[in-house]
Amino acid sequence: MKKITILALHLNYGGIERFITNLANSLSNDYDVEIISTYKMTDKPFFKLNNNIKVKYLITNLKPNKEEINTYLKKFNIIKLTKELFKSMKILYLKKHLMIDFIKKCNSEIVISTRDIHNTWLGKYGRKEILKIGSEHNDSNSLKYIKKISKTAHKLDYFVVVSKKMKDDYTKYLKVPVIYIPNSIEKIPTSYSKLDTNNIISVGRLENVKGFEDLIEVFEIVISKNKNIKLNIVGSGSQKEILEEKINKLNLNNNVKLVGYKTEEELSNLYNESSIFVMTSHSESFGLVLLEAMSHKLPCIAFDSANGACEIIEDNINGYLIKNRNKEEMANKILELINNKEKREQIGTNALNNSKRYLSENIKKKWVDIFENK
Repeated sequence: MKKITILALHLNYGGIERFITNLANSLSNDYDVEIISTYKMTDKPFFKLNNNIKVKYLITNLKPNKEEINTYLKKFNIIKLTKELFKSMKILYLKKHLMIDFIKKCNSEIVISTRDIHNTWLGKYGRKEILKIGSEHNDSNSLKYIKKISKTAHKLDYFVVVSKKMKDDYTKYLKVPVIYIPNSIEKIPTSYSKLDTNNIISVGRLENVKGFEDLIEVFEIVISKNKNIKLNIVGSGSQKEILEEKINKLNLNNNVKLVGYKTEEELSNLYNESSIFVMTSHSESFGLVLLEAMSHKLPCIAFDSANGACEIIEDNINGYLIKNRNKEEMANKILELINNKEKREQIGTNALNNSKRYLSENIKKKWVDIFENK
């Protein structure tokens, strides 16, 4: 049985971490799979891993301390700031040297990198006989970013991207094969949404790229026409206070809630209690949350600025794609679906069927083709 090692920064909540979990689980019946994580952020991985997957943490007693540094910088606490800066230097030293040391000694047949810096180290220090695979999950329209990431992958055997657009972008700058393999979902839930509520859901990090300020403004329009609609925003991040202030300023407290992170079970329940999923990301490489929402039979609405959403949503079939980040149009589509149960059912059923195409058992074959056809 071939051994596969997946390099990770951490195994806490996040899109890359969900990708790592789904990939490891799908491969673990046919391969000896291990995950090497730089940081141990929580007592156990956020997403459930199969029992036969080995996890090794390189740093167990230290975590990134950017927030602490920013806090003491704002307070101008020189003593504590200095202490945190020295701590940060130690963390960065260990982050680099422990991973490089592991890569040099790694005896796996296949190693998969999930971060750009790991691409560089794997290409430079990985043994010649190892099949070295890099991956990229961030869709960027920045040529500077694309060139930067390309430089990290030129010594690898393959470079995997999660959208067709990204394949086109990176093929221009890489001599190694660029392979398009979309993200996957592990299973279809045993229960779906009945699509009979006025609840809307959106999921993502509370960061500027996810466009939640725009989503709140969309809901100001929605609520002006139907005060019975509720929005739950699932996630956490640096914009939490900004979003709370915006919700308060627009008097949307009764309709828009920031509910924080949720466990897989809690999130599944929220999907089933909702009737529509909305995404307002400025950019999105793939949009795994769209597939998760679709697997619960939810119609999905997204701005077409998120290229990854355009690969998943077929406009007016399993959801709606809104051009030019038109907030009024997005609000109208939300209201149209809320007011038309038959349309919700039709689009929701199509969404569910679409999600089945991306089951891990189907996507896994694309990875196996790389492993077995070196």
